[in-house]
Amino acid sequence: MSKVKFVFNKEKDLFNIWETASAKSYGYDFSSRMPKELVSFCRENSYKKSKSFIKKFFSVIYSSGFIEIHTKSLNNSWKKIEKEYFKRLKNITGKPFMIKKINAYITIAPRCPYDVSDKSFFVNFFANIPMNLQTAGHEIMHLHFHENYFKDIEKQIGNEKTHDLKEALTVLLNIEFKDLWYIPDNGYDSHKKLREFIVQEWKKGKNFDKLLNSCVDFIKRG
Repeated sequence: MSKVKFVFNKEKDLFNIWETASAKSYGYDFSSRMPKELVSFCRENSYKKSKSFIKKFFSVIYSSGFIEIHTKSLNNSWKKIEKEYFKRLKNITGKPFMIKKINAYITIAPRCPYDVSDKSFFVNFFANIPMNLQTAGHEIMHLHFHENYFKDIEKQIGNEKTHDLKEALTVLLNIEFKDLWYIPDNGYDSHKKLREFIVQEWKKGKNFDKLLNSCVDFIKRG
């Protein structure tokens, strides 16, 4: 069975903080939730020059011991739902999750991206346990989509719209997984209509392959 391990890697965290200072995801500016002084410095400097500044800026948190406590709590909490999560993911999509080991990195940044090549994703240090469990479920669903569907759908609707579909599909977490962590998956405002369509189509028969075909047609119609 696939295993998720929550870990803290300072180097990865520092880079994610720097990148988040200037990155946007589907029109959302995550830097708006970061200290202005930090954002300003990172935008004006390379990661190499920003690294020591970021490290010093968050030195109190890094030395507090709370990151390690949070990491341990997340690992204990995820173990309680891990088997059930992957069982449902297989039942819903009809395909087992094939990645055996996934690293979930703790980050101070408000942005929690995933990495297909590294088979990993981030969760937020400041978020509570249920929220981070939901984030894990969300990001693992993305990795599953990339492993099984992304390339074929990309050929039909292009890269950008395939990413839109990948993001919107996480609305299914609210229907099939919410009892595992009690927190809703809200998604992005730009995907609201597509998410509503997915809920409508899913309730018709809960067939994932048919759902994807319907979504592709819906997106093509524009």
